[in-house]
Amino acid sequence: MKRQSVRKLVLLVSLLLFPVTMWYFSPAIIIMGMAQHILTGSFFTFLLMLILSMFLGRSFCGYLCPAGVLQECAAYVNSNPAKQGKRRAIKYVIWTIWIAVIVIAFALGEGTVGVDVFYMTDHGVSVTEIANYAVYYAVILLLLLPSLIHGRRAACHYICWMAPFMVIGEKIGQILHIPQLHVSADNRKCISCKKCETVCPMGLKVEQMIKENNHCQCIDCIQCGACVDSCPKNVLSYSWKEERRV
Repeated sequence: MKRQSVRKLVLLVSLLLFPVTMWYFSPAIIIMGMAQHILTGSFFTFLLMLILSMFLGRSFCGYLCPAGVLQECAAYVNSNPAKQGKRRAIKYVIWTIWIAVIVIAFALGEGTVGVDVFYMTDHGVSVTEIANYAVYYAVILLLLLPSLIHGRRAACHYICWMAPFMVIGEKIGQILHIPQLHVSADNRKCISCKKCETVCPMGLKVEQMIKENNHCQCIDCIQCGACVDSCPKNVLSYSWKEERRV
């Protein structure tokens, strides 16, 4: 469980630093920059997410996302698994519209292409003015409410604009046969205790994935390792070996 303690500590630090880093995750800042033909810090953040996910899947969500610890705290209020189905498509609709707006903003923008990693920040710090705190708390509320209402990491499942970058990156890595970090399983050892499902912050049907595929990798797995650390029979483990995916 030491790994989970470290993971949650890193997530907490990420949340505490969110007033500094918020603009680097902002979907609005990248649009504003593109309208001026400026490649902002958020542009490089999302690009880095895409590239790293080719090797690490959605590990960012499990270990570094500022919204992660917010939602995992919300699980103490509502620990039900968030319902899947068509609701999961909402984030892809949001992402598609957002990407289209970025492209249009760049096409209609003026000036030569430049780079400003600290665009709209004060010496690299995002929240420095009273007005910015209104945006900050609005974002916190946006990310927290879905989990309080719908269950475990509902914002990740339903509305996260960053998740599609990592899903696409992971799929690209699979097409290119790049070794990827994932959770592998020896389903012969599984005793169906479902402890893996109890601790999964995403509320995934881990046992079912183990029984069907001998691994529990899917596009919603955030590689947090909670299932690995909770399994009493050591059924689960991290692996880089290429396996059939779902």
